[in-house]
Amino acid sequence: MELFEQAKKTYEPLASRMRPRTLEEYVGQEHILGPGRLLRRSIEADRLTSVLLSGPPGTGKTTLARVIALTTKGSFLSLNAVLSGVKEIREVIEKAQDERRLQGRKTILFVDEVHRWNKSQQDALLPWVENGTFVLIGATTENPFFEVNSALVSRSRVFQLSPLNDAHLMRIAQQALADSDRGYGRFTVLWEPGALEHLVTVSSGDARSLLNALELAVETSVAPFPPPPGTTISISVDAAEQSIQRKAVLYDKDGDYHFDTISAFIKSLRGSDPDAALYWMARMIRAGEDPDYLFRRMLVTASEDVGLADPQALGVVVAAAEAFRRVGLPEGQFHLAQAALYLATAPKSNSTLGFFEALKAVETEEARDVPSHLKDASRDAKAFGHGKNYQYPHAFRDHWVTQQYLPQGMSGHVFYQPSTQGYEGAVRGQILERRELTLGLGLSQETDEVLTWTDERNTPWIRRLASGAPGPLEGLRRFVFEISALQRHHRVWVASDLNGLFLLEALRRVPEGLVASSLPDEAQRQAIAAYLSFIPEFDRPHLESSGWGIPPVSPSVDTWDVTLAWGGHLPSDWVPPAGRLVVVDPNHGASSRATDWLADVLPPEMLRAFQEAETRFLAQGDKSEVRRSWNLVPHSWTFEAPRPLPQTDWVGWWTPKNSGGLADFLVAQDPAWAQEFPRLRAAWPGPEVVWKKVWTVWSRAPEEG
Repeated sequence: MELFEQAKKTYEPLASRMRPRTLEEYVGQEHILGPGRLLRRSIEADRLTSVLLSGPPGTGKTTLARVIALTTKGSFLSLNAVLSGVKEIREVIEKAQDERRLQGRKTILFVDEVHRWNKSQQDALLPWVENGTFVLIGATTENPFFEVNSALVSRSRVFQLSPLNDAHLMRIAQQALADSDRGYGRFTVLWEPGALEHLVTVSSGDARSLLNALELAVETSVAPFPPPPGTTISISVDAAEQSIQRKAVLYDKDGDYHFDTISAFIKSLRGSDPDAALYWMARMIRAGEDPDYLFRRMLVTASEDVGLADPQALGVVVAAAEAFRRVGLPEGQFHLAQAALYLATAPKSNSTLGFFEALKAVETEEARDVPSHLKDASRDAKAFGHGKNYQYPHAFRDHWVTQQYLPQGMSGHVFYQPSTQGYEGAVRGQILERRELTLGLGLSQETDEVLTWTDERNTPWIRRLASGAPGPLEGLRRFVFEISALQRHHRVWVASDLNGLFLLEALRRVPEGLVASSLPDEAQRQAIAAYLSFIPEFDRPHLESSGWGIPPVSPSVDTWDVTLAWGGHLPSDWVPPAGRLVVVDPNHGASSRATDWLADVLPPEMLRAFQEAETRFLAQGDKSEVRRSWNLVPHSWTFEAPRPLPQTDWVGWWTPKNSGGLADFLVAQDPAWAQEFPRLRAAWPGPEVVWKKVWTVWSRAPEEG
């Protein structure tokens, strides 16, 4: 019997001989087996319920199961999922039932590599786990929440085992060297400085790998083995290195470590850490990962995380992938490294995620028609007016024109949020400025906002004329802010606005101050708030939908350094606050008029009468006296440019509609003038006219208030 035991010890690997027999011998996993921990208490009290042990190889899952087997008073059975199936499951179920019926003992069933069983095999365990026929201990190197039947997981406690650290491995090695019965304690093993430490380091948290290497180092350093007890065995660093060669990289291309490692690689690229990116990529290449897979992931990163901050990134990765295809390994590793380093060091922007916001809007919001001016004019222009009033951007300065491209009802929707990085940061200002002009145009069209003198309900042409080109809004805004003389720390109240046009520019100019606005209704507040969603919350302006009253931003803000307002929006009883005040009014009298194109149509006396009536009509909205009573000084700003004049708009202009427009006003002055309207409607001046628009910008300096 002694000879049999001695032969068994001789041929049994050291890693198997040195398995701990008690919890006191077990090394590591203090987070679940430390004094007072739940799993330790359960084992010591022999009250263990079904558990799943998950962790990398060599962390002690099977060893822990054997410790439990030696501790429990019940029966202990084990299966390896690789080598067993439903037949073996039925056999252990019968044994467990016999133990329960004949001996009155519980059975603990240990299943190693439990994730290797398919769903039906795992399902076969469920009834017997539920009725207590046996307590299950499952061990797996995979994530049990993905690889193990969810019903089985829900009936078990999951414990995660972590890789052992160097202190744990050194303690395990010293146990093996000191144990005279199972290890090498009957010899004197001397290690050259750094030799044992090398084995510990290269084992990378795997106790089995360490003990296998230690066994090889000891038993090949003396011949024959085993020598007589008390023999001194010297192990050099070279012997230690040869015994472990190179460590096996912990990586499974189909398992958790594959996904965890590629996740670490991608996150290192995103986090601009070139050292970490090279490390994780080296681990994958060393483990045999397909380089094409890495290039595919880097192509995604080039657009998802670098994007327009560096548009060249995508081209660099594509070129590197093509170069690798031609060169192959091992030289192709240079191309992998170049692509990874470029992505890791490039400026970052995830603005391409805006596509998924747009996709979400498409999926969740109502279907909206393509705006008429954007429709294909080559097919239905005559019948339906498709493409009518589309403005060709290349015909305008800077090859751009303010034009609504989103469907009706979607103004204020922001999908693309440009970052401040790299190329994207260089063009960000222009993008935001043009977006603001388009936002003002879009909301104006949706709310029938009118910036000119004529009938608000029936003049889409005038609306396009005032808002359709970059010149009027862009130039006027610059002029207004020159007069406003904002400083970085100013507190600015936008009392009324053209759909955020002043508000957004003020926000840029006072980064250390405060911007607030009271908007006329909740719809406009929400639209502007949606546009501002890309700005950090702390930097956003204060928005209220409480009309034009002073916004109750904070008890500490009782005065405003600058107040900006579109005068046409202000109620008649509005009281201007102290401080610098800037109010913008359209100067209808100095702007182009309808009668400007009637000189060759009406006799001189009648033309003069029409012009005088038109002057009275325009004077209805004149606020000059009110502004002067506020001690405001006028400044004039003019914009003149060719604009379209559709014939349908011209005809509608000279058709009374009881809507308060110019035609209605003229008839009210003299009903006989209506006889001239047919002649005027026929006198269409053409599809395009030169239109002049004049604004009066009223200002009051702080010392004047």
